[in-house]
Amino acid sequence: MEIENEIRIVFPAKSCNEAMARMTAAVVASQLDPSAAEIIDIKTAVSEAVTNCIVHAYKDDIGKIEMTCRILKGSIFYIKIKDSGCGIQDIKKAMEPLFTTAPDEERAGLGFAVMESFMDSVRVTGGPGKGTCVVMKKRILPRTYRQAGCERNGSDNANERTEQ
Repeated sequence: MEIENEIRIVFPAKSCNEAMARMTAAVVASQLDPSAAEIIDIKTAVSEAVTNCIVHAYKDDIGKIEMTCRILKGSIFYIKIKDSGCGIQDIKKAMEPLFTTAPDEERAGLGFAVMESFMDSVRVTGGPGKGTCVVMKKRILPRTYRQAGCERNGSDNANERTEQ
């Protein structure tokens, strides 16, 4: 897809940076004139992805998180959140609701499920020793559709799961 605009930021995997990542994504997405609900969806999905990096990717270390936000042709908002941490042993298993690698920390294991519920597509790649890359997309409905009360086409909501 053709990129209309893009921003990339790299920041330390610290809890204090999660809000900054949420706000950065929201500001970039605002170019598409999203509804308040669409902004909340994006911010929630970004929070989950960044928190996964902070909690799981680097364990007791503070590594780097790279976030890319793009505006794609066709009113698509694209977000990539990538770390160079320990990676995920079994991506398919990790994406199952309630699965967590940190049960002692009272983690619910719902991060990927939350991302999938708020975004139109979620793709997770990586592996042990390779880090993890989460790519999410959301089509932002034009204001004229929202004002007319139009609904999304069901096919736009299909989540895609990819593992490597």
